[in-house]
Amino acid sequence: MLNSTNSINSRNSTNPIVVLITAGSEEEAHKIAKLLISERKAACVNIVPEVDSRFRWKGKIESARESLLLVKTRASLLSEIISLVKEAHSYELPEIIALPIIGGSEQYLRWLDRACR
Repeated sequence: MLNSTNSINSRNSTNPIVVLITAGSEEEAHKIAKLLISERKAACVNIVPEVDSRFRWKGKIESARESLLLVKTRASLLSEIISLVKEAHSYELPEIIALPIIGGSEQYLRWLDRACR
């Protein structure tokens, strides 16, 4: 059982999520992060500056050095985030996937909810 003072479960009405976005460079990742924070679509964005990605694209196996954004936000903002990222992103088909946050610090999740609009 989760302790209500230290964590919160998936019944939380804020429906927090983490959105994973890859970018072609660290500079592009910083640009996207700044956009999402300034538009209040994300409470926090962590940037992992270099990930080694392998994927199938247009029938070929490709590899790329990318930056990974970990975006903490609300599920209700996902469609707006997708639109903003597609406009700002250099990729023809950017990776934008969302995962539910099933638990965590109650105080952090309340802050996350208040930081987003």
